[in-house]
Amino acid sequence: MRTVLISGAGVAGLSLAYWLRQYGFHPTLIERAPALRPGGQAVDIRGTAREVVARMGLLDEVRAAHTGTRGIAWLNERGRRVAEMAADAFGDSGGVIADLEILRTDLVRILHDAAAADIEYGTEITALTEESDGIRATFTHGPARTFDVVVGADGIGSGVRSLAFGPESVRDLGYHLGYFPARTRLALDGWEVVYNLPAGNGVGGRVVMLYPLGTSGDCRVLIGFTSPEPISPQANPAAVVTEAFAGAGWEIPALLAQLPDDLYFSRAGEVRLAEWHRGRTVLLGDSAFGGSLGMGTSLAIVGAYVLAGELSTMDDPRAAFARYADEMRDYVAANRKRPPGGASGFAPRTRNGIRLRNAVMRAMPYLPGRQRMLGGLQRSANAITLKPYPALRS
Repeated sequence: MRTVLISGAGVAGLSLAYWLRQYGFHPTLIERAPALRPGGQAVDIRGTAREVVARMGLLDEVRAAHTGTRGIAWLNERGRRVAEMAADAFGDSGGVIADLEILRTDLVRILHDAAAADIEYGTEITALTEESDGIRATFTHGPARTFDVVVGADGIGSGVRSLAFGPESVRDLGYHLGYFPARTRLALDGWEVVYNLPAGNGVGGRVVMLYPLGTSGDCRVLIGFTSPEPISPQANPAAVVTEAFAGAGWEIPALLAQLPDDLYFSRAGEVRLAEWHRGRTVLLGDSAFGGSLGMGTSLAIVGAYVLAGELSTMDDPRAAFARYADEMRDYVAANRKRPPGGASGFAPRTRNGIRLRNAVMRAMPYLPGRQRMLGGLQRSANAITLKPYPALRS
């Protein structure tokens, strides 16, 4: 068992390729995008995931790319700061912002260089067929090939999951989100800011978040809204966002003017599966357990370490998959707990709801049981003990 096909060259797929190479496997990565994807939001590396990054020898490089965000602040309708929470408000890895926050683009670049992986871009798997000595994959481009193992690391909308497990297993979370780079005239001073609008223009509660990138005025924008139904697949995302936020004040008109034509905009969902493997196919990262709150990147990094380690110790991939699931199950469950309020806490529908949420966030650092209210991030981020797989023992 040496050949592994990995669908998805994101954090999960690249991390897995790195570890598989350490154990003498021959991973093949395919990516449906035409190149490594630029842009994207800031992502957190929390708890045990930092230990994995350290074992990869990448911790210093990741720290050097840390966004340096000081904390998160909530604004009122006039754009004035009414609540804030420092990054270290709840201890190491327990804050709303992790002590290691990095742009997804930078993290993927670091992992890509470390994995030294060849990636076949613009390619997707179209069929999977179990055979006696492997699993045969056919592609949108090129001839069919047989591998010992196929890994779906291709995100919440995983094509591998659809092929291997049948109908979708994604629970709708009730909101859309988009991400894009922009410049702002606001002096963010290292603080991420959250600005909300009530329901209007045919959508529910609306939210804009700015992530500062240094002091140049460059930032990453998260923009979204709640709605009972997904937008049409044929709709133009930039046009949908422009219409949803038409007439808004604060910095929003300037941000809308910078919307890219190829805006990344998707419906938020949560993957729910009874098992993460079937035959010689296994799921990793968001494909298997997407939908956590702030832990998706960490789950992918830890999951890649565990999956590669278990494959290195077993001749039968199905036995390795079962061990991987056993190791990860409690850790994943601990990090899928969502705080009270759900989408309504993130994007309240009414002005009074926004004011109430801001008041709660202002009081949060002083409330008894505040860790429990935030989902016990520090505890759940460390809710797994890494096994010293044989190949890593000195």
